[in-house]
Amino acid sequence: MTTNVSIVEDNEQLRVTLARVLNRAAGFKCVSHYGSAEDALKGLPTDKPDVVLMDINLPGMNGVECVRLLKQSVPTVQVIMLTAYEDTENIFNSLAAGASGYLLKRSKSAEIIEAIHDVRSGGSPMTTHIARKVVQSFQQRSVMPLAPDDELSPREQEVLNCLAQGLMYKEISDKLGIGFETVRTYIRRIYEKLHVRTRTEAVAKALRK
Repeated sequence: MTTNVSIVEDNEQLRVTLARVLNRAAGFKCVSHYGSAEDALKGLPTDKPDVVLMDINLPGMNGVECVRLLKQSVPTVQVIMLTAYEDTENIFNSLAAGASGYLLKRSKSAEIIEAIHDVRSGGSPMTTHIARKVVQSFQQRSVMPLAPDDELSPREQEVLNCLAQGLMYKEISDKLGIGFETVRTYIRRIYEKLHVRTRTEAVAKALRK
């Protein structure tokens, strides 16, 4: 099955290079690419890509706002931020808007392809450096106040920490030494307590100041 990818990037040379990399990779096809968020929002609902590689610093509307609006019109699309920015504010704003992954533009072509594979399998791909920032911020910030019945247990906090690192269910199971179905149960409880429906919403909500 071919994975259709669209690119939103104002640097034309990088946009063309990424499209060429995707079209040469087995099982991938670049179905469209845009130089602005405004053009992307017009075309992407028709293009129907599986995954969008999104820059943050775009002319006019920025990439974070574009993700938010795109997820409203095409909720099933997966978005990976591909940017030069690595500050925690941009990372968490992107996650809160609905992005599923966050990579730096200096990532190698193979890493980008692997990240698309990962997000299609339910993961939240991030470079090691970005994942470390997420974990550090998770450790430094207090989780948002919850009602007594909704407080996360120590184990649920551990699972949420793993989600923040972008680990997949099987990886969480192996790391914590618990069964796969147990991981699913913990995550379902976390979603219920935080009143969210997705991994990115859970991480963004828990880390929000």
